[in-house]
Amino acid sequence: MIDIKDVVKVYTLGEVEVRALDGVSLSIAAGEFVAIMGPSGSGKSTLMNLLGCLDRPTSGRYVLDGIDVSAMNSDSRAEVRNAKIGFVFQSFNLLARTSALENVELPLLYGHEGLLSGERDKRARRALDRVGLSGREHHTPSQLSGGQQQRVAIARALITDPAILLADEPTGNLDTKTSEDVMSIFQELNDQGKTVLLITHESDIARFAKRNVALRDGKIVADEKVAQVRAAPRTPQAAGAHP
Repeated sequence: MIDIKDVVKVYTLGEVEVRALDGVSLSIAAGEFVAIMGPSGSGKSTLMNLLGCLDRPTSGRYVLDGIDVSAMNSDSRAEVRNAKIGFVFQSFNLLARTSALENVELPLLYGHEGLLSGERDKRARRALDRVGLSGREHHTPSQLSGGQQQRVAIARALITDPAILLADEPTGNLDTKTSEDVMSIFQELNDQGKTVLLITHESDIARFAKRNVALRDGKIVADEKVAQVRAAPRTPQAAGAHP
């Protein structure tokens, strides 16, 4: 699914060059659940931007699901990104005055112009049900807890049926119990065949993945399969169902 070889990313800050990634090579098979770890400044955010086709490497090669995206321009990368990757961010990135249903439908408004509103509605309801939010379709973000907002964000990422889910610190704004509930969703989606990439600086969260890749100073310093910690089954309350 993902194959990067000898990737270097250099940023220029004034007269200083910063080597954010320094010869990184990494392969991830379809259906894996991988946590990419590292402290601030390790290069994990830069790697996430490259893996997510938000940026391109200074040198090296990146093949995503058989497509060489290394030298693509921003428009071409956007097409691949919209077709292949669903993003989940730490800050949820939901439209504040828009219902959960409408937030989830948003990706279908770009690149799916021929889709009728009824089909968009059906797909969005199905995605919300998949993350346990049936009955909350018409709630705005302010009417939802932090965990429920992140579930809406996950449903939005699933709406286009992407090959990869890329989650950037998805539990960073959540308490411990809610974090575990959210990680249970990623585990369930991975069990169903989704490739999941998790960016985190928290070792406790990385343990929910099946493989941990550690970065330091722009280099991979560890890459190992781990004994996965399984999240507790979701409760109806955690899933967002009505009491």
